[in-house]
Parts: sequence; structure tokens; C-alpha cells
Amino acid sequence: MGWDDGRARAALRQVFDAAVAAADPRRVLARHLPPIPAGRVVVVGAGKSAAVMAAAVEDVWPDAELQGVVVTRYGHAVPTRRIEVIEAAHPVPDANSEAGARRVLDSVRGLGPDDLVLALISGGASSLMALPASGLSLADKQAVNRALLASGATIAEMNCVRKHLSAIKGGRLAAAAAPARVVTLAISDVPGDDPAVIGSGPTVPDPTYFADARALLARYGITASPAVAARLARDDDETPKPGSLPHAAFHLIATPAMALAAAAETARGLGLAPLVLGDALEGESREMGTVMAGIARSIAAHGLPLAPPALLLSGGETTVTIGQGPAGRGGRNTEFLLGLALALAGTAGIWAAAGDTDGIDGTEDAAGAIVTPDTLARARAAGLDPRAVLEGHDSYALFDAIGDLIRTGPTLTNVNDVRAVLVA
Repeated sequence: MGWDDGRARAALRQVFDAAVAAADPRRVLARHLPPIPAGRVVVVGAGKSAAVMAAAVEDVWPDAELQGVVVTRYGHAVPTRRIEVIEAAHPVPDANSEAGARRVLDSVRGLGPDDLVLALISGGASSLMALPASGLSLADKQAVNRALLASGATIAEMNCVRKHLSAIKGGRLAAAAAPARVVTLAISDVPGDDPAVIGSGPTVPDPTYFADARALLARYGITASPAVAARLARDDDETPKPGSLPHAAFHLIATPAMALAAAAETARGLGLAPLVLGDALEGESREMGTVMAGIARSIAAHGLPLAPPALLLSGGETTVTIGQGPAGRGGRNTEFLLGLALALAGTAGIWAAAGDTDGIDGTEDAAGAIVTPDTLARARAAGLDPRAVLEGHDSYALFDAIGDLIRTGPTLTNVNDVRAVLVA
């Protein structure tokens, strides 16, 4: 059976859905829970998956005396019985982010060595749990956050700065919980799965310094407020450094690599030869699209690096650098796809899908989109200039106009982006 548009679209959606399902906290969390301690159990956390992770803990430990609070994104709450859920803003923190972070920090103080702090951390935690360090206001943190988001900085770079402006990130939450044992269960949304970067590492020692944060703001031309500049000029009040949190343990329960493995298995079942190019790809979104288009065309023309029908899979987090002009609506996945479509220029037999596994590409209501051989033709028929759209960072509008957005709603997990290019 050959590959037509309907079959290719269905396959791409199945592959994406399999990747998301592999990171479902209700499927994967239970096997990672520690034994119930003799003392109290305080559950804290933040991220787009925090509420569903808390609900999963309640399901697995129905008789444990649980208490605590988690912070999740607006629209991502699920019912819980014993653990409080607070909703806050992402990707720029709001007053609830600050209030929720303060509640989390307060809940772990005064515990003893027989008590357990179970920390549930997932993508989005840096914004959702934002407690300004001494001398800073929420407005200071919001301004830096907006500037970093528009700068093209990587997630590791952004989180380095965030940690040094925070009273809870960079290991400070774990330090406040001592001498209680701290066990962190995390869903990774960062390239390389570095525990110190996931959610800005609230329970993990921080290997970076104030000087690193200052250098990053300088590199990206970000002018800090006087309060932020004064904070970053300090040489004391550093974050806890490696070796300083012996009471804290960290476990990954879902990662981009796990999601891509599930996607590859699904692809094989659909008659496609999968090639996973990596789970930690970074770079400018549109340029990544150009690179992927080149590999796809090589498969179609020469059977290299593998013969069709094939599926190129990759994960990680690309970036979109916003210039001085106005920016339209779009996210890194739709920008990647539009860059890919322009590079393919209508090449027959190649389809692609890309989406954020949390269901939200950037700040829009879609996870991502699908590219087909006639994407550019249909966009032009709708009165759009694809290249001008790309320059204006308005990729969401193009895929919305031609009906090719992928809308899943909040998936309540987040293992970063999944990109799939099908070559028939």
C-alpha cells in the first residue's frame, strides 16, 4: 500500500501521540516512588505536570498521610484530595507564581530527619514557582524573563539567570527542607536531561555562579534593572553548590529519549524505518527546518542515510530569536515546520509534523502543525506569502489558515518537542 496524504497524516499523528503517552505521569510515576517513611510526607512541586503527578501520588499511596502544595499552569489542574493545587502563569510568572512558590517553601520548613519531602518537578516550573530573591520584585523577574524569552537564549542559559534571581531555585528548596530527606521525581523537558536545569533545579545543587548569569545577560544584550544588576553583582548568597545537599536524591521518570523510543516503535509498526537523530537538538528553529529538509531530500533521492519509507525523529528545544520588529503568532515548532516547508519547496512524498509534548507551542493553543507537499501552495492560495510570514514570526497564523495545526489541549506532561519527517 502506497503513502498518500491521508495515510501520512494519520501516521504522523499516531507517532506524536505515542511520544506523549510515553511520558504520562499516571503511567510512569508509581515505579519510582520511595518507601513511605516513618514520619510525615510533604508533597511539593511545580510544572505543567505537577497537578497530575500529585494526583498519581495520591492514587498510589491512598493510605499515606500526605500534605503539601504544587503549582501548575492555568488550565492544567486536576482534582486532588490531599495535596493543594495552585494555578499560575507561564511562560512569564505572575502573582500566583510568587504566592505559590512562597507556599511551597514554607511547607518544607521545620521538618525532621524522619520526614520525607517528595518534590514533583516538570517543565514550566521556572515560571510557575517564582519567588524573587531578597531585594528583587516580581516585576524585576518578569522583565528579565521576557527579555530572555525573546533573546534566543537556550533553556540552560535562561535557567542559569533565573536561579540567581530566586529564593527557591538552584537547590534552595532542598536546603530549606533539611534535615528531612528530599526525593525529587522529575519529567525532563531540557536537552541533555540535566537535573540542575530542569525547572531551574530547586532541589539540585547548582554548578553556576553569579558571574555566569552576568555574562549571559551581557552576551544577549539584556539591560537589567538596577535591582537585578545589584543582585548579580554579589559574591555572597550563592546557590548551594555540588556536594552540599547530601539529603536530596533525584530521579527522572520520563525523558525526551523515552518519548522518542516510543515514537520509533510506533513508526516501525506502521511500516516506517525510524531514525532517531537525537533527543537534545538545539539551534534556531527555522534553520533546523532547513537541515531536516536536506536530510529528507537525501533519503528520497539517494536512500541515504536510510531507504524510504522512513521517519526522521528528533527531540530537544529549538529557539526563535525575535528581532526589533513586531512579531506575529507562532512557536518554535510551527516556525521549524515553515522553515522546513520552504526548504522542501513542495518536494513530493515528504510530510512532517512537529509539536510540543505539553500541547502548547509557545503561547498559542496548538501543540504544533503538519507539513504536506502542498503546504506552500495552499498557503499562497489563501493569500499568504510563506517567506514573509516566516520573517514576521507568524507561523501559527499560516498553519491555522490552511487547517493544519495540531490541537491536543493540555497533555499534562512535557518532554519537550517531537519532530517527525516522513519520507515515503
